[in-house]
Amino acid sequence: MNIINAMDVHLDVFEGPLDLLMYLIKKDNLDIYDIPISQITQEYLAYLEVMKNLNLEVAGEFLVMASTLMQVKSRMLLPSRAEPGSEEGPDPRGRLVSMLEDYQRYKQASKTLEGRNALFRDVFYRGSPVFSNDEKFLELEFFTLLDAVRRAFERVDDSQEVRADSFPIESRVEKIMDLLKSREWVLLDEIFASETKRLGIITCFIALLELIKQRAIMVVQDVVCGEVRIYHSPEPGDNRVEGRG
Repeated sequence: MNIINAMDVHLDVFEGPLDLLMYLIKKDNLDIYDIPISQITQEYLAYLEVMKNLNLEVAGEFLVMASTLMQVKSRMLLPSRAEPGSEEGPDPRGRLVSMLEDYQRYKQASKTLEGRNALFRDVFYRGSPVFSNDEKFLELEFFTLLDAVRRAFERVDDSQEVRADSFPIESRVEKIMDLLKSREWVLLDEIFASETKRLGIITCFIALLELIKQRAIMVVQDVVCGEVRIYHSPEPGDNRVEGRG
């Protein structure tokens, strides 16, 4: 497929709306118990717009969460109705905070179970493979990729967009691999830096996903909200990426 028209992207690693909320809270270093609802709602809707532009299959739960955020935002603008004997009414964000607390507990529990599975799986499954860090090809949250796309979208001039332009995925795959020919790694934002049109950015995004799927590259973020680097996939026994700085 050479031209991006109405391409749907289906991803098994696609996280849910609470993942997106937690990503935004961590990215902006916000207090989960004092969420600036107007800010978080605006950012959440901006990410939904990016997903729409990428033709990502957005589950209905994302739209339900958007409605919830809008409802909470509206209630925050209304005078609070205090309970008898109290000066202020209940915080409209209370249910949202409760959902995020439960979600954090489930995520922590899943990590604990995943760790135990990795520790004991060889006891039950003879010859079960153990993967090292240099065999992981996507060491970051998916929304971090969307964040780079959103930044790239912000600097393009939509008025200059020509829908008939051809944007071959193969050319963007070649572009990414060419960037890595003479360098150990490149920053994620560099992949989109030379793109001046929205469809070109979308094509780069799809080429990036295709290379990850083919295990031709690794996309790594060493620290939460840190820079995202793209490496050549290591050859068997090659530990160069393991000691990355």
